[in-house]
Amino acid sequence: MGVPKFDSPEEEIKKWLNHIALICLSEDFQDLKKELEKIYMQSDVENVQVAAFQDALYAFLAQEEDELACQTGAN
Repeated sequence: MGVPKFDSPEEEIKKWLNHIALICLSEDFQDLKKELEKIYMQSDVENVQVAAFQDALYAFLAQEEDELACQTGAN
């Protein structure tokens, strides 16, 4: 899907936000976020909840990008 640009049409931004919302509501995302929160709390990371959310979202987006690259043969 790619990273949205500031000059992207409104519909493209809506699609991107919908995609992120679906990721964030998934059980797999919530499980990873909770697991990261536990790890980060033990490691004294600042803003545990924010850091865990960001890292979980990044992991999901990176995984999708890798899967897309493998499907298109552009690894």
